[in-house]
Amino acid sequence: MTFRRSDRVAGIELSEIVQITERAAALKAMGRDVVALSTGEPDFPTPPHVIEAAHQAALAGKTRYTATAGTADLRAAIAADAGWGSVIVSTGAKQVIANAMLATLNPGDQVVIPAPYWTSYSDIVSLAGGVPVVVACGADQGFKLSPEALEAALTPQTRWLMLNAPSNPTGAIYSVPEMRALAEVLSRHPQVWVLSDEIYEHLNFIPFTRFADAVPGLRDRLLTVNGVAKAWSMTGWRIGWGIGPAPLIAAMGAVQGQLTSGANSLAQAAALAALTGPSDLLDTRRQVLRARRDRVVAALNAMPGVDCPMPDGAFYVFPRLTLPGQPDDAALCHWLLEAHGLAIVPGRAFDLAGHARISFAYGQADLDRGLTRLAAALEGR
Repeated sequence: MTFRRSDRVAGIELSEIVQITERAAALKAMGRDVVALSTGEPDFPTPPHVIEAAHQAALAGKTRYTATAGTADLRAAIAADAGWGSVIVSTGAKQVIANAMLATLNPGDQVVIPAPYWTSYSDIVSLAGGVPVVVACGADQGFKLSPEALEAALTPQTRWLMLNAPSNPTGAIYSVPEMRALAEVLSRHPQVWVLSDEIYEHLNFIPFTRFADAVPGLRDRLLTVNGVAKAWSMTGWRIGWGIGPAPLIAAMGAVQGQLTSGANSLAQAAALAALTGPSDLLDTRRQVLRARRDRVVAALNAMPGVDCPMPDGAFYVFPRLTLPGQPDDAALCHWLLEAHGLAIVPGRAFDLAGHARISFAYGQADLDRGLTRLAAALEGR
């Protein structure tokens, strides 16, 4: 009997980011010298006090199921920090987004997604039966959605607008006036909710304001997504959360209760320690990332065929790359990996071709090696 996929996953595969990262790992295993600048995973260690909190929780026997929405202590800390809304803790921010889409979308419901965007957004919407409505937001727009473009994309079938700031892959941050201008459009479309993915909140190089604080009048139809993965270097701990109106959070809890139940108990104890412990390390890490950003942007803009805007936050640059003989960004990135041992991600993975995402979450030695290889490749050496 031939295996048959369900219709809902017929067009869904591992993201191109993962495919490139796994190919780079396979080449390394074959003995190839590969520099991978393809993943969004900071090279900083998880803070010691966070690890110790998980250790102590294990010794104290906190190894049982937790409430589906998360431990009371962690939810209280998140709510106190946010200052509004109900809270659900999930197995990573990705699950928060999936919970929300599964809990709210009916077949044919539309979700507006400004491009470039983190590759999982559109697949999650499709998996939930929704229709991604992608709006291109190029470098000339600062990689940000304009009120006019938002208005043009909205229909009676629109259920959500997805925003991400600081952005993956561009690092773009919306100013308060820009968020309020989008909210003015949304005020005329009360059926549209907003999902604000703020997972890179603490990795900002210009002032950052949460959407809920910039536009408090939309909190009754807002879901804020966040977590500890990026700022605290806890990607493998798999803890994210959503903050929103109680009916939405309850519906997301119903989904989560059937998929995973509560998130890992020890990881929740660790996340609590991250949120309530010393925060000076965030400032230190931000300064390290700022220095890396400045060095990477300067190096890229000195290369032929490269135009690299300065990102406002996160730890990615999203330059435009052109090279005679390479038909598109995907072919260029494939050639760089196979011929030059450099793994970066083509812009098409984020639905904006002609660019590439380069992560500067890596140590300076790796960044320098990678940039040297890129320059040599572009110069024909």
